[in-house]
Amino acid sequence: MALLDWMAPEAGFRLEANGVVLRPPRSSDYAAWSDLRRRSRAFLQPWEPTWPVDDLSRGAYRRRLLAYQRDMDLGYGYSFLVFRRQDEELVGGITLSNVRRGVAQMGTVGYWVGEPFARQGHTLNAVRAVLGFGLGRLGLHRIEAACLPENEASRGLLLRAGFELEGKASAYLKINGNWRDHLLFGLVARGSAPSGGPSA
Repeated sequence: MALLDWMAPEAGFRLEANGVVLRPPRSSDYAAWSDLRRRSRAFLQPWEPTWPVDDLSRGAYRRRLLAYQRDMDLGYGYSFLVFRRQDEELVGGITLSNVRRGVAQMGTVGYWVGEPFARQGHTLNAVRAVLGFGLGRLGLHRIEAACLPENEASRGLLLRAGFELEGKASAYLKINGNWRDHLLFGLVARGSAPSGGPSA
């Protein structure tokens, strides 16, 4: 599938699982995306890299789309926005990044949810959809994730999604301006992929 087609509304590429719909971000999503991120800034910032000064600008959003396109074109990553199926409200985002082939066949999942939609099951369902996509359609063998030790919500979500806690990495990622330890999680394909694969 051509890259620009993948980003176009008519492409119809989407994942679904238990009340959420995932699809690649579009230029037309900018207003909803920037508004939700702006309203959720204090909620998200403790768990994310420091936001650039222009992070919520339209220009920065366009650069994001170009980076997403490049990763998709190279097979390195897949980015989705997460919508509540009942009313198509944007609730967050999720990526399957750092996809490695060859002897590895693995990728890394990362996600965020807007504060008004936290702890409502949307992110768990989105993670399950991406697991189905990665282990099923992409044929990956392993998917990894990481979270800060004090992020109890994320730790619980990953365990409920089927990940296993594998260890702790010191100074693993620079979060909110500081190098922070992270808990490391892994999920290995065992026979069949989890439910929630792509619908198209």
